Amino acid sequence: MTRLGGDSPQLKKLKAGDVLNMRIVSGRLEELTYAIDEMRTLSVRRRGVGYESITLSAAFERRQAESVGRIRSSLFADGRKAGMSNRMILEFADIFGYDIDFAQDLQEGDRFAVIYEDIFKDGRKLREGDILAAEFTSQGKTYRAVRFVDASGRAGYYTPAGESLRKAFTRTPVDFARISSGFNLKRRHPILNIIRAHKGVDYAAATGTPVHTTGDGKIEFAGRKSGYGNVIVVRHSGNNQTLYAHLSRFKPGVRVGSKVRQGQIIGFVGSSGLATAPHLHYEFLVNGLHKNPITVTLPRALPLSAQSLAQFRTLTAPLIAKIDALDDGNVASSR
Repeated sequence: MTRLGGDSPQLKKLKAGDVLNMRIVSGRLEELTYAIDEMRTLSVRRRGVGYESITLSAAFERRQAESVGRIRSSLFADGRKAGMSNRMILEFADIFGYDIDFAQDLQEGDRFAVIYEDIFKDGRKLREGDILAAEFTSQGKTYRAVRFVDASGRAGYYTPAGESLRKAFTRTPVDFARISSGFNLKRRHPILNIIRAHKGVDYAAATGTPVHTTGDGKIEFAGRKSGYGNVIVVRHSGNNQTLYAHLSRFKPGVRVGSKVRQGQIIGFVGSSGLATAPHLHYEFLVNGLHKNPITVTLPRALPLSAQSLAQFRTLTAPLIAKIDALDDGNVASSR
């Protein structure tokens, strides 16, 4: 059965706990079904003296739901009281994270509202979908976001005016890494033992840790560069550059001229060049001048084009109207 083509080889990957449903007539297997995932089901059916396999795609129903609430203690605690899941609370905080510090800036009485999708299959809720629109009001100022998928299929969150809420750059290129050496123009080099400007930030991490590009751009250099060892330089819009050094290796396919997107893995932490231990050396340059990656003001992503903006306004108007209509006094989840 695993040679019938299509998704039939999935039957080779069965593991403990997987469920197979079989229809047997007079001792003969007539049909076998296996749920590959929540969207696809593999069906192997008898056809004459043999079998054929087909993959059935599920039909999903998407229903809009809303949650509104007020801050009494924390976004997490009060979000849960309003019916939001942990994942949704984290996503909500990430959407507004460029403007609001949810650990430091919250005040009692701040209001939040979110419109999102619930995904149903055969009348049963499978999971929560994406946040479609969100609002947070703090200290008399209201922040709003609506989700929009552009012509290239890329989803993002924007203000009602079409301005991106995403930063053009993330602050760090390595997840869960500690800073082992900061930006210091008078630092003594640990190997050369001379005063040499440290024009970037070092992140201590194990060899092989993935390195992500911090912004959209194009690979300008990928190769060996003296004391930097294996280096990747990315050219971004606005005369910005980022540099990633001491890499153990590059991600396959990364080459000069390649376009990269924010968060894309481009290499792996190592200790190539003049390095005393595995770490990533990261630099941020504006108009050729080095800036402290930790403190430099990061620009927002580019706003929508005029053509996309017209479509954006048409598609998001109902969501904005729905946010407007949410009852300020209703602090319970509405589903």
